[in-house]
Amino acid sequence: MAHVVVTGASSGIGEALVREWVAAGARVTMVARRQALLDALKAELGDAVRVVVADLGDPAQATSWIDGAVAELGPIDVLVNNAGVQIVAATTDVDVAAMRSLMEVDLLTPLALIGAVLPSMLARNAGAIVNVSSLAGLAPTPGMTHYSAAKAGIAAASECLRGELRRTGVHVVTVYPGPVDTPMARAAYAIVPPTFAVRMLPEGTPAQLAKRVRAAVERRRARVIYPRAYAVARHTPAVTRMMMDAFTPVPASAAAREGKGS
Repeated sequence: MAHVVVTGASSGIGEALVREWVAAGARVTMVARRQALLDALKAELGDAVRVVVADLGDPAQATSWIDGAVAELGPIDVLVNNAGVQIVAATTDVDVAAMRSLMEVDLLTPLALIGAVLPSMLARNAGAIVNVSSLAGLAPTPGMTHYSAAKAGIAAASECLRGELRRTGVHVVTVYPGPVDTPMARAAYAIVPPTFAVRMLPEGTPAQLAKRVRAAVERRRARVIYPRAYAVARHTPAVTRMMMDAFTPVPASAAAREGKGS
């Protein structure tokens, strides 16, 4: 029975990934900050899941839970780096502390977790690492400077690692979600309402994305771009960049809002 770790497991894509792997017969370590949501999932899913409450924005907590998870459920067969923080704001409105916290969760902690679990996977010549980036990692999004930077970073690291490990039994999958109906996405739309053009774009569901991610692990596929229509972003980056600049609504800075209201 596989031991799967899912970070950011308390809601959205992470919750869907937990449900998908449990349905497939895996044991899942769920890692997130919000204990109440994790406990509710535990009550529903039972002994197939293990709860780890950790703030992955704190370097001291990033990997400290691994030994306990391995002791209880065995070696980690699949690591899913899903946890993410998104900031939708004008760049001038984002303070350094918030930027650093985002970078810890979205980029530095995933790299630390990879470093922690990879030696054991290589020793067993088996395992999979799934890194959830974003379409913003392929097409940087105005109004999400730091998020785009972090997601581009984890995507680059993930693609590099896949090539490095290609002759081993350890497989790496890079996931590029486009618009998916999650609490994070809804929070972003509340800050900057989508334009008509954005509303016409395809939107996916966490459950369907989770199915595609598990299938990619089982079939040793290199990446998942979902909804599939957004695969064009990887193959025609210049055109995608032009469209993002033209159609993405941009949050006004605090200074601009004050000037407009004066």
